[in-house]
Amino acid sequence: MPIRRDILRVRNIGIIAHIDAGKTTTTERMLYYAGFLHRMGEVHDGNTFMDWMEQEKERGITITSAVTKFEWQDRQINIIDTPGHVDFTAEVQRSLRVLDGAVGVFDAVKGVEPQSETVWHQADRFGISRLAFINKMDRVAADFNFAVETIRSKLTNNAMPIQIPIGSANCFEGIVDLVSMKAYYFKQETQGFDFYSTEEMPEDLRNEALENRDALLEHLSEFDDIIIEKYLEGDEITEDELKNAIKKAVISNKLIPVLCGSSLKNTGIQLLLNAVVDYLPSPLEVKPIIARLKSDQSEVKVFPDDDAPFSALAFKVRIDKYVGKMIYIRVYSGTIKKGDVVIDQTNGKRQRILRIMHVFSNKTTDIEQISSGEIAAIIGPKEVYTGDTLTSANNDLLLSKIYFPDGVISRAIEAKSKPDQEALESALQKMEEEDPTFRIMKDKETGQTLMTGMGELHLDIIIDRLNREYNVVPNVGNPQVSYKETITKEVMATGEFIREINGKGQYAVVNIKLSPMNADQYYAGEKVLFVNNCNSSVIPKEYWGAIEESAIAAVVDGYLMSAPVEKIVIELVGGAYHEIDSNETAFKIATSIAIRQALGEAEPVLMEPVMKVSVITPEEFVGDVISDANSKRGRIDSISDRKNNKEVVADIPMSELFGYANRIRSVSQGRAYYTMEFHRYENVPSTIQSNLMKKLRGY
Repeated sequence: MPIRRDILRVRNIGIIAHIDAGKTTTTERMLYYAGFLHRMGEVHDGNTFMDWMEQEKERGITITSAVTKFEWQDRQINIIDTPGHVDFTAEVQRSLRVLDGAVGVFDAVKGVEPQSETVWHQADRFGISRLAFINKMDRVAADFNFAVETIRSKLTNNAMPIQIPIGSANCFEGIVDLVSMKAYYFKQETQGFDFYSTEEMPEDLRNEALENRDALLEHLSEFDDIIIEKYLEGDEITEDELKNAIKKAVISNKLIPVLCGSSLKNTGIQLLLNAVVDYLPSPLEVKPIIARLKSDQSEVKVFPDDDAPFSALAFKVRIDKYVGKMIYIRVYSGTIKKGDVVIDQTNGKRQRILRIMHVFSNKTTDIEQISSGEIAAIIGPKEVYTGDTLTSANNDLLLSKIYFPDGVISRAIEAKSKPDQEALESALQKMEEEDPTFRIMKDKETGQTLMTGMGELHLDIIIDRLNREYNVVPNVGNPQVSYKETITKEVMATGEFIREINGKGQYAVVNIKLSPMNADQYYAGEKVLFVNNCNSSVIPKEYWGAIEESAIAAVVDGYLMSAPVEKIVIELVGGAYHEIDSNETAFKIATSIAIRQALGEAEPVLMEPVMKVSVITPEEFVGDVISDANSKRGRIDSISDRKNNKEVVADIPMSELFGYANRIRSVSQGRAYYTMEFHRYENVPSTIQSNLMKKLRGY
């Protein structure tokens, strides 16, 4: 396989963590030390390079994932800074899908926090190699060993320090590197902007350093022949041999090296950058992507080969008011040039590439081409969406989809005046195109336009953007829970459309079986599964596509309250046709009739979003927190120690959590805090469903 000479230099990495762990600050320092920035910004000042949205600057949080590239030690690093707030989890999900490595940032005081677990397990699903960076070692109560233990207990047993801190809080002076066994002291007078190393480490840390290094070698000896041989023989292991062993273990996800520092105080960043280029993989060093050929659905491996047919994944869409629709892509094979035509294999449409750009946060630089293993943005294609596969004309394959969680909160929205209506609809359509977890739908019962998102903050940002970016100030209703529907019984139904319209016959008969979906299929990302078990002699093949399209469309509006129907399998089992009078329209109508009948007979039920809530509280309030969760139909999942506090984790329906911030402050005298994230949809209890339906019908 031809190898591009510089592809081994490329690192596609992301920064992932819980909100306020220091991701953006860490990224800002990386860019500064690499010489990309001449002046560092601060999150609290609202002037960081990666947080470019006005809402990010004002709130001090990351809302959208930002991409940029820089060089360190002759390596090209494409870096994505991702949000930490659970409402913007889609940004993390789509970023991880196209990355080869990641740096997990953790608070040295708090250790692993709830959203840290979420993004970490997302990275597990994609098999991404990782480093762990224990940040904020300068804070009072910073505890490196505690943070490492939380990683081991909550995330992975493979976490092993390759550094230990010299002091902590105000006494944090430097780092002992366990690979080179050197101590790096940070110059206090330059606030960490420069450091010098010495061969001598503090004597009081020597035993701790030797113990940690021995534990690292013992761990590596389990799967590295050179290390185990020298380790057992007591021979000296060179620095290069140890680095090679660490890299192999990181790439195979058998080791998570743990580093430390303080991004705010500019300490430890250079060593973290060294670890990125030393231990995280290039596109050539990860497993090839598995795709499927559209022709026969067979699996094929896609290698980062510049001479292979072009294939790329569109992982992000951004509508820029100056340049239009920007599509962020990760190229997996081949090369594409400005002016080339690609095929969107997801919808089969040909699209011309008018511009190719390297992205630097919200700034761009035009380039002529992009090759395998790289990340860039393209302009030109109008009908390409997040998750679409782009290929050259001679490359008939589909890359795996990106699955996103469903929204859990809805708000009614309307224009304040008729002249604003068109502007509002256009703006909402653009934001829906950008954000896969933001949805606009019509409530058939009330006629209202509903916008659905991942949380109250998510929708607040949408409303703020409407005002600032599109000059639209809409009327917005109060937040409400976004329900779904499913069925509990398997049923058969027949839809017939047999009549004469304007002297022309219409004939179609469709037999449908509707059944509840297997739970494993649902949690794997399948929401509605269509299965065709009909012979072409019963219904000709030319009508199958229309039947499937109509069946999927028919379950968008449920039987009970027009909510989307999920967790169902639709099976086409039979029907009838007429050689002259049958057509696609007739089969679509017959299918819709069959689905509607089946939904009514399949004992439909409502499903509600259930949130995973984590409350950190002093021990004396644990009982009150548990009682409050139980009163909200919550189920306690776990109670564990969190240093001087307790962590109570519970599953609580979203409908019970409005105003929860005030409630948790009340029961803990203001000393507890909580985080929550979407967990799953569950069937609503029958009494609750009955009350909801009565309320909906106005009695």
